[in-house]
Amino acid sequence: MKSLGISAHIETDTRFRVTPFAGPTDSFVSLRIQGDFIDIALIASLGTSESLRGLAAAALEAAGALDAMTTDMPEVLA
Repeated sequence: MKSLGISAHIETDTRFRVTPFAGPTDSFVSLRIQGDFIDIALIASLGTSESLRGLAAAALEAAGALDAMTTDMPEVLA
């Protein structure tokens, strides 16, 4: 991964958009994460679909952890 350190809060109104770009010499997919004050574009080239699946799996794991926190500690989150 070519890297850049970014920190942003995902909010309930965060938007996600996938845009494929199929070109004659270079094809890729843009995964945009947009909020009121931030716009992040992740670019995935051909051959990186497993990395995107890893990202999706990590996001599902994070969502499950948040769900567990909500049910395990409702008084803390109230």
